Amino acid sequence: MDTRHCQAFLAAAETGSFELAAAQLNVTPSAISQRIAALETELGSPLLIRSRPCRTNAAGQRLLVHLRRSRLLEEEFLGQLRDEGGASLVIPIAVNNDTLATWLLPGIANFLLEENIMLDIVLDEQNYTYALLEKGLAVAGVSSESKAMRGCSVQPLGSMRYRMVAAPQFSARWFAGGFDREAARHAPVVVFSRKDALQADFLRMELGLMPGGYPVHYVPASDPFMQAIRIGLGYGMLPTQQCRHFVENGELIDLAPGKHIDVPLYWHTWQVQSPALERLGRAVVATARESLDQT
Repeated sequence: MDTRHCQAFLAAAETGSFELAAAQLNVTPSAISQRIAALETELGSPLLIRSRPCRTNAAGQRLLVHLRRSRLLEEEFLGQLRDEGGASLVIPIAVNNDTLATWLLPGIANFLLEENIMLDIVLDEQNYTYALLEKGLAVAGVSSESKAMRGCSVQPLGSMRYRMVAAPQFSARWFAGGFDREAARHAPVVVFSRKDALQADFLRMELGLMPGGYPVHYVPASDPFMQAIRIGLGYGMLPTQQCRHFVENGELIDLAPGKHIDVPLYWHTWQVQSPALERLGRAVVATARESLDQT
């Protein structure tokens, strides 16, 4: 495949725009269009859906994964060849919000500094990060999906344990008679996003309440989510790594002691990896084994 054609496709796929791709490559939008059309002719298949923003189709997604992997391998090789101690390598990874908010960065910070690796982190719920790998938006990631997609390998990391917690004043107001079905029908729940099923799963399993049967605050950021619970706006599920200290000092109450949800997590990456990505994977797995529940 022609290098210039591949560069044009990669730039358009990543920016979502022929104009932005042209600015990135210092050519005209018309040149971007012509190069992508030539690549599509060469491969015998359309690669981009010409919408605003433009996006890849199934064939384009497969090519995007290939080109990103090739770019990472090439950048690492050239860095080693030139022995550029100051050159950094950028690795795009997909992670869930709670992983980013708790154990990941503290555990691999020293590794990233020593290796001079820059992370390009793409965030989504743990059930959806797998799709980011399929779309070529990341070359590795943390997911709750245990099955490796074709061409990838998967390693278990352990489980994040979530507990249903509330501030003492919230509990006193809404659950003075205990955490039961009738009280939970009226007490507001804090939910991360409409993709977040943890609270709904817990209330269905423990109290038989179905989604829509209780009021909800949506707070789609980890720290504000925890803050909303701590200041008494609602109750919700927090990972043990976030809430242990507050439960121990009495700032939060475990509404259902002994009841929890464990979410297994897995590290997904290509089977053919660059050496840096392989080392990053070992650092992530080692950190997870120390930070997550291994039972």
